[in-house]
Amino acid sequence: MKVAILSRNKNLYSTRRLKEAGEAMGHEVDVIDTLHCYMDITSSKSTVRYHGKELPMYDAIIPRIGASVTFYGTAVARQFEMMGTFNINESVAISRSRDKLRSLQLLSRKGIGLPRTGFANKPDNAKDLIKNVGGAPVVIKLLEGTQGIGVVLADTAKAAEAIIEAFMGLKANILVQEFVKEAGGADIRCLVIGGKVVAAMKRQGAEGEFRSNLHRGGTAEVVKLSKAERETAVNAAKAMGLNMCGVDLLRSQNGPMVMEVNSSPGLEGIENATGKNVAGMIFEFLEKNAKPNNTRTRGKG
Repeated sequence: MKVAILSRNKNLYSTRRLKEAGEAMGHEVDVIDTLHCYMDITSSKSTVRYHGKELPMYDAIIPRIGASVTFYGTAVARQFEMMGTFNINESVAISRSRDKLRSLQLLSRKGIGLPRTGFANKPDNAKDLIKNVGGAPVVIKLLEGTQGIGVVLADTAKAAEAIIEAFMGLKANILVQEFVKEAGGADIRCLVIGGKVVAAMKRQGAEGEFRSNLHRGGTAEVVKLSKAERETAVNAAKAMGLNMCGVDLLRSQNGPMVMEVNSSPGLEGIENATGKNVAGMIFEFLEKNAKPNNTRTRGKG
């Protein structure tokens, strides 16, 4: 197969591993900087151009689109879909997952376990918002935040009110969520490919840190999932319409709760923790599914 990885940096671990794995399996793999792509949108023959040339037809694309370039990145992915190229994660599904509020609403509709979450527009709703998610402590999240940035733990109702008012004063959109104390500053990252959990790790936050992100000093180790955790991860991926994603779970007294569904999960932490060739598994999925015009939402925006 001829495969394109949409990534702004060919030296990133995940991009590099995908290229290595694909080539080791006999595929031709190109890394294309998403922001340097530009589109010729015509009714007769839509194309993607790159550095002054029309890109060749690819059998499949693997989008590694950063949150800061979601709008343009999904437009490029959608152009490839219009050309009949198979996209492992369709543009519509990526857009769903990047909108934290929309993704939680979709998960809620499917009955998937979630931390109790509130969303409001006016500071005068703050008291009831905090009370409605179970009271302090609460977690306050910027809708546009990534990698733990813009996530604050408020220990008291007064502190939560002050933080909510400050964010709203800056016209920032925020979510207020219950704090799952029993998770102990840990979460579980499940890597889902083709409707199966292929790898999982437990991420533990550094001492005194409630966020478990590895780049914030967290540690990772292989973890055995319960049946409920496995089913929750698979159902969350399905609800988003993602063929490949990372699903972050919290272990709570009420069962597994989904924190986030990531359409461009990093591979370094999970490959190192589990010893599994996740990049190779992604190409195995493409080998079975990358057929021309095999895009479910083709023509539906």
